Amino acid sequence: MPESIPLQAFIFGLISAASLPLGAIVARFWSPGNRVIAALMAFGSGALLAALTIDLVVEALERDHYYQLASGCLIGGILFVILNKWINSQGGFLRKVGTTVSYLTHAKSKDFKRLFKRLSQSPLFNALPPQQIQHLVPLIERENFQPGENLMLQGLEGDSLYIIDAGQVKVVDDINHHQITNLGPDDVVGEISLLTGNSHTATVTAIGEVSAWVLKKDDFDELVQETPEFAKAIMGLTEHRLKELGTENSLNKQQAKEWYELAKHRVDDAITPPTASDIEEAAISFSAAPLAIWLGIFLDGIPESFVIGSSMLHASISISLIAGLFLSNFPEAFSSSLGMREQGYSFNRILTMWTSLMIFTGIGAWLGSIFFVGVALTTFSLVEGIAAGAMLTVIAETMLPEAYHRGGGVTGISTLLGFLAAIFFTTL
Repeated sequence: MPESIPLQAFIFGLISAASLPLGAIVARFWSPGNRVIAALMAFGSGALLAALTIDLVVEALERDHYYQLASGCLIGGILFVILNKWINSQGGFLRKVGTTVSYLTHAKSKDFKRLFKRLSQSPLFNALPPQQIQHLVPLIERENFQPGENLMLQGLEGDSLYIIDAGQVKVVDDINHHQITNLGPDDVVGEISLLTGNSHTATVTAIGEVSAWVLKKDDFDELVQETPEFAKAIMGLTEHRLKELGTENSLNKQQAKEWYELAKHRVDDAITPPTASDIEEAAISFSAAPLAIWLGIFLDGIPESFVIGSSMLHASISISLIAGLFLSNFPEAFSSSLGMREQGYSFNRILTMWTSLMIFTGIGAWLGSIFFVGVALTTFSLVEGIAAGAMLTVIAETMLPEAYHRGGGVTGISTLLGFLAAIFFTTL
């Protein structure tokens, strides 16, 4: 081993991250079931937990630097959450199945809550019990319309309700050649036809590009038939409120607010996981996704690379730390490579991404061994805390959720085995 500490740090950084390209290579030839992937992810999480506990937390506590450690942990965790949130907003969530499902599900929930806030202003929906609104969530879809495209045609039987999300439409009486009004975001059209099936009394046409939420009458009628409670509410609405819909222009704001507060809590229970087409559409919509994915994975590895280099300035490198990082990096790269391959990434592209990250981990360790020369032990404990906080947040936000999403009950015992495996290296 070279005598130069920076060079040693660089080599150990490469060793700890060598499992990244290895994971990509294995994923090229092996596609196991979800439970196997989950077991590997949980095993890596356990190994990383042991490494940061033994080699970061315990060392700082032995120096009686709890407050520096705790402060560092909070800083590291908060920094990771902020940066991870920004990277995910650019498409970085696509780096793992678990983060993809979580991000898209949360986004869908957020969209629906925004939608129901608009619906709280509609006499039709406000008249329905908020407890029944969750039955509508799986039935509502988003559609886009080009300029000049008709949403509704006067005289045709009503088959849909539209809630304008973006853009404007014009409502025209074709018989009398008279434009009635323009409608925009938050406006609802077609609610009377949804209830009665009567013909439309006007034509609704997109002025520019329009995005709207759509509820088909066939789906609505099926829901009424299959859900007695919802059917009862609709019957009551039809009897007592239908005549008012044409004349009632607004609702009491407090009433609308109370309805929305009750309805929004039902949304999350009704949200379905994103489909393969949803994920594919998301990947297409984020043009910067490849870079964001790379940055997301790079973010996961920054803390470990710096702590390798800095730790060599105060003691010999810990075998358990290197082993824990190596064991945790492999399943992370393996799982992410499988996901990226499903999204159409070539093997060469995936391998290049992971190899570059291995090199950057080595460089990070090299920089850590230079920047922290002469740094006081209290500062070093703070740095260890930042690394530990960030790594623990990585485990909690990305690795364990991914494992549980794929394998469920296999997660617990696999995490324990990984924890024990990393501890084993301290006995050598």
